[in-house]
Amino acid sequence: MALYFNIALIVVAVGLMLSILFQVKGGGLGGIFGQAETVYRTRRGVEKTLFKLTIVLAVLFVVLSIVALKLR
Repeated sequence: MALYFNIALIVVAVGLMLSILFQVKGGGLGGIFGQAETVYRTRRGVEKTLFKLTIVLAVLFVVLSIVALKLR
């Protein structure tokens, strides 16, 4: 049973890393030339979905970590 949780933990960890790496930084080259970085933007489309997926994966990672720890 603990083996399944460890495998699930590895899969969720890889998914969490990928979802974090795929997120857009935002500023780009505009910051070099003095563009204001205080502009308010809302997340839309794929960016919003990726943001929510990152939150879900982070919560799932914590829950799986706690359950795997309790099974030892």
